[in-house]
Amino acid sequence: MDTKKMKAVIEAILFTMGDSVEISKLCTALDTDKKTIRSLVRELQEEYEARESGLKIIEIEDSYQMCTKEFAYESLIKIVSIPKSYRLTDIQLETLSIIAYKQPITKIEVEKIRGVMSDKAINRLIEAGLVEEKGRLNTPGRPIILGTTEEFLRRFGLSNYDELPNIQAEQVETFKIEAEEELGYHPEVVHDEMEDVEGQISLDLPQEKKEEFEQFDDEEPVDPEEIIDVGV
Repeated sequence: MDTKKMKAVIEAILFTMGDSVEISKLCTALDTDKKTIRSLVRELQEEYEARESGLKIIEIEDSYQMCTKEFAYESLIKIVSIPKSYRLTDIQLETLSIIAYKQPITKIEVEKIRGVMSDKAINRLIEAGLVEEKGRLNTPGRPIILGTTEEFLRRFGLSNYDELPNIQAEQVETFKIEAEEELGYHPEVVHDEMEDVEGQISLDLPQEKKEEFEQFDDEEPVDPEEIIDVGV
């Protein structure tokens, strides 16, 4: 491997790892000695300085680490402070709709409507700043009450909650059906299968057992005192 490619490999390793990388590990990666690694890193440092790069390679004890230069800190802080842009999935939008129309609402109530667990969707909506905790119910377990935020109104171009479009009860039921489809859950199929199983159990009983059960059902309740009298 020529010098240019070796420097590129060192650069790639330091960039990818982020943390400091021991020189011995760089030696293993490039199958060379410490003296060569130090020389190659020094060349990289000089190249960064020559082109006024925003990056630099520093030495920490017997390791190297790639870092940003101090002059870039202010700009980096501005970037970090910019709110993240979130793209919501259909599941998250469905969960958000339920919370928006039914608020204040607990997670358990959301899951009853959807028919499935909704922890991930709710956490994502909270992370996006669209949903927040509004308090806790004064009931056992003190469940958290959820509601939408001002950011929700801004994102959807609403002045207040009165501007939410009217929703039909059938649409809420649709949410639940779609949620069940996500898990491949079909309650009517389960019901039919249970009926088939019950039928099989009934049909598989021996005739004498059926008669025995029927006879038992027709008999009068036994008086406990009579049992005692016969010495049972």
